[in-house]
Amino acid sequence: MTITQLSYVLAVAENQNFTKAAEKCFVTQPTLSMQIQKLEDQLDILIFDRSKKPIELTDVGRKIVTQARNIVNESYRIQDIVDQQKGFIGGEFKLGIIPTVMPTLLPMFLKNFIKKHPKVKLKIEELTTEEIMARIKDGHLDAAIAATPLEDESIKERVLYFEPFVSYIPKSHRLYKNKTIDVSDLDVDDMLLLEDGHCFRDGVINLCKAFKNQTDETFQLESGSIETLIRLSNEGLGMTLLPYLHTLEINEKEKENLRYFNEPSPAREVSLIYHKSELKMQIIEALQDVISGVVRGAIAFQNVKIISPLPK
Repeated sequence: MTITQLSYVLAVAENQNFTKAAEKCFVTQPTLSMQIQKLEDQLDILIFDRSKKPIELTDVGRKIVTQARNIVNESYRIQDIVDQQKGFIGGEFKLGIIPTVMPTLLPMFLKNFIKKHPKVKLKIEELTTEEIMARIKDGHLDAAIAATPLEDESIKERVLYFEPFVSYIPKSHRLYKNKTIDVSDLDVDDMLLLEDGHCFRDGVINLCKAFKNQTDETFQLESGSIETLIRLSNEGLGMTLLPYLHTLEINEKEKENLRYFNEPSPAREVSLIYHKSELKMQIIEALQDVISGVVRGAIAFQNVKIISPLPK
């Protein structure tokens, strides 16, 4: 049994096709098939049910894939040990970022990170928290930036910053004349929200539910982007809540519609998350160092109350 054979098994399990798996592994399809067949013969079991289209794992095959993923990940740790000993920070690094963080945070740190660590080849994807969790567990992401805490034993979290919620209130709204906002002032009946699947939406719902017995059924107008929420609010269709970093990007006229919460300000916790196997830690630590450095100067709030992103 070899690491190469186990890597081939993982590729077929992911792609459910021998030809596609061979392409991903940069080998010919007969070579990949032969190595998997040798492993099955050695173990005297079938890992894949080849009669199914697409190919499926057998019951024992699913257990083998779980263990194979652990073994392959641990084998990568040897290279990590060597890289850390040499002080090398480089190679491919796959990073996921949630949609409500990507447009504001990425421009703040990416140029600095590339300049400081030119040997790291970042591959960045915008993904929902659910997609991020699945890909980290499957080994398809090295790390991600998401709202936490996520309360998952297989995921480790390193807090980067706390980002307050800020009210965006149009002139026609009942709260526009208020200089500051209290959480108890919120009413989901006149609030615009992101579509289901966004953890920021879940945070807003949790914030409202903490003070009023309201359910998701009262939400009538939802959108896929924060920019659209701002435009809808400008049309007098309701107020919305924005992550603080988004408020730095809006124009001066729109800033007149911003209202901050009374302290402690409700806020989300944004963290760098990664698998508990702690692979590529030298790159993770380099990311944390750069991001924390640039955000420290942008967010000055101290007295905050963290709102959970988990659906309740």
